[in-house]
Amino acid sequence: MQETRLDTARIRAARQVIDPVFLDTPLYRCEALEPVLGCTLSIKLETANPVRSFKARGTEVVASLLTDEGSRAAVCASAGNLGQALAWSGRGRGLDVTVVASRSATRAKLDRIRALGAGLELVDGDHEMARERAAAMARYDGIRLVEDSLDIETCEGAATIGLELVGTEPSFDAVLIALGGGALATGVGHVMKALAPQVEVMCVQPLGAPAMTHSWRMRRVVTTESTDTIADGVAGRRPLGAVLDDLLLVVDDAVLVREASIVAGMRMLLDHAGLVVEPSAALGVAAILEDRDRFAGRHVATIVCGSNVDVDAYHRWVGRGPLHKS
Repeated sequence: MQETRLDTARIRAARQVIDPVFLDTPLYRCEALEPVLGCTLSIKLETANPVRSFKARGTEVVASLLTDEGSRAAVCASAGNLGQALAWSGRGRGLDVTVVASRSATRAKLDRIRALGAGLELVDGDHEMARERAAAMARYDGIRLVEDSLDIETCEGAATIGLELVGTEPSFDAVLIALGGGALATGVGHVMKALAPQVEVMCVQPLGAPAMTHSWRMRRVVTTESTDTIADGVAGRRPLGAVLDDLLLVVDDAVLVREASIVAGMRMLLDHAGLVVEPSAALGVAAILEDRDRFAGRHVATIVCGSNVDVDAYHRWVGRGPLHKS
């Protein structure tokens, strides 16, 4: 395998600084979904932890490093999950954390950031505007800017999920990964290519937020003017070049799915697996729904990456009417 920015030895070492509450998450075969999807499906559940997403695996590594360096403060831009995770990891290590988010971010996520003791600044515009404001704050205050996916610690923390996936019996034929900024995909993809190269690594992104997928396909950074998706956790417009370079080395395919398929995936995970998930976490199921023939007869793993969802919005999406047909 060509070299990425990630290092397998560092990924193994990351497990030593991540709070055990975020490690060794449930991995199980979801037989109830298999007749509907037409394939064997295993779920890697990253929601049963204090921040209800995989993001703390990365922020635990970041916060540990900052503490070792003697840093006292950090700032990040977040649609919600990274902010919660950094707030949690920083609180336990005495770090003063500030999170910059869009005013349109999910209210439940913003409320949880405040509850975890972080400072919260809201900006007009989308996540890219929040990134610009966070960078300006870091420069002005002389504090650490935590950039998800660009900071290698966030990728290598997420990559510990890959360590927990490899070596399972029976092994998977493919793993489906939600694609946003790229930390989860590059992290898990790196481990798969290093330790289980026979597993197909497939990323999934909404049609309404396709920048990273277009970039992967074109092999260069492609930006978009806007996003239009309920999957706010993966709704970026400006991919990072260094992350794309890693992604090109470890991902076998990247696909786009419709909003109706995302909603159908959320509904199926509720009805057949008893899981309340945010839209980004249903992208893997959505990909199977849109291309059943591709996955027929295969053993597929999907990472259910978060469950921080606004209750009212969730009921609007999945609480009424029949499942969307794909």
